[in-house]
Amino acid sequence: MLATSHRWLALSVLSLGVLLIGIDSTVLAVAAPTIAHDLSATSTQMLWIGDIYSFVLAGLLITMGALGDRIGPKKLLLCCATLFAVASVAAAFAPTAGLLIVARALLGVAGASLAPSTLALIRGVFPNPRERAVAVGIWASIFSAGTALGPVVGGLLLEHFWWGSVFLVNVPVVVVLVVGGAVLLPELHNAAPGPRDVIGVALSLVGILGLVYSVKQATATGLHADVLVAGLVGAAALTLFVRRELRAPVPLIDLRLFANRRFSGVVVTNTLTVLGPSAVLYFLSQYFQLVQGYRPLHAGIAELPAAVAAMVFGVLAGVAVRYRSQRGVLTTALTLLGTALASLTLLTPSTSYPQIGIALFIMGAGLGMAFAVANDVVIDTASPRKSGAAAGISETAYELGTALGIALLGSVIAAYAGPSFAAAPHAFTDGLAVAAGIGSALLLVSALAVWILLKPPPRRRFLPYGCVNAQEGSVPA
Repeated sequence: MLATSHRWLALSVLSLGVLLIGIDSTVLAVAAPTIAHDLSATSTQMLWIGDIYSFVLAGLLITMGALGDRIGPKKLLLCCATLFAVASVAAAFAPTAGLLIVARALLGVAGASLAPSTLALIRGVFPNPRERAVAVGIWASIFSAGTALGPVVGGLLLEHFWWGSVFLVNVPVVVVLVVGGAVLLPELHNAAPGPRDVIGVALSLVGILGLVYSVKQATATGLHADVLVAGLVGAAALTLFVRRELRAPVPLIDLRLFANRRFSGVVVTNTLTVLGPSAVLYFLSQYFQLVQGYRPLHAGIAELPAAVAAMVFGVLAGVAVRYRSQRGVLTTALTLLGTALASLTLLTPSTSYPQIGIALFIMGAGLGMAFAVANDVVIDTASPRKSGAAAGISETAYELGTALGIALLGSVIAAYAGPSFAAAPHAFTDGLAVAAGIGSALLLVSALAVWILLKPPPRRRFLPYGCVNAQEGSVPA
């Protein structure tokens, strides 16, 4: 077991992994107009550049989480972090929109190991539940802050460099992660890793990507033959995957985890938590530039309140669950998120920044709290040797929410603004306000669902001999 000081140093290294994921999921928000101009990308290509990363990430998270449980999360983390750096260089120098989409997909492949591997290692490094709750809170706050800092980092780099710099910034972070991880992180070994399930991996990937693609294309272009085929293939693949996992002596993922309503409730919550905010944050950066005339750096700085709040409240949530219930903290977080998005339904081209800034701060606070508590629940409900797979399931839900948020709500905005966002600023703003309203409704429903699903079971009352529980309507014998 690591010494106390080494544990927290190890956490700082692990946090770099999710910092990369968070930044890369939103860093293109301010770079999108520049990329569209320089690469002559269509609006459809820009949507793919924005969400292919999350799609591939979501498709492989379960596989990578289970693979980490088998070969060791440290080994997987260091190998895939190196691949992440290589893919970042490829994205930075992509000469066409098509090649940039391919490079972003490769980033998703590499990034799929980072979140489940780091969370599984936190489970091993921090065996004490109280310390682990704080560690997960810090880890989650870094992820949330990275998501909110993406536009700031992108804007700062675009002030001085070309758009490819938003990818090259990953390389020095990966160097620190790989070197620090090799020295500080322990290797966790599974005594019974089980056989490799190549067929299961293929079925899960085809299933998730097929369904996500069909939903995305259906919202963008309507129901066509390719959309229906993709949806049917995805549904069939996931059905076969579930049947295979239920029969396997050593499954790729333990589907019995979903029998625990706390686990299944949090997985659904992770999807809904980010579906609205991810799209709003992504397109709000473009609103600042295309509608209000901000420069890229100023657009990034304008979203800084969300980053600061996410970092601070993510840590506070890790502390709060030591004194308050996970149920109460998570419900509060989702309510804050829903309220913040509801306020953005009043958005107009002339809305003052203080009104938007307050909404961003509340949104960041809710995101930081929700992500910290949700992942604390996940690793609490899974056994240590299944923590990677459980984290993979949870992160899949999160990334699916991000990808679907950009795809679905982005399609709502595109329906209002048309193929060129810049050509119709008033219509773009109207679409963004409607998207915020949809996201708000989903979050408030999710808050109610969490309050119900995370309700602790009733305690049995033990009465004197000859009596039974009065709550059941019985009387003394």
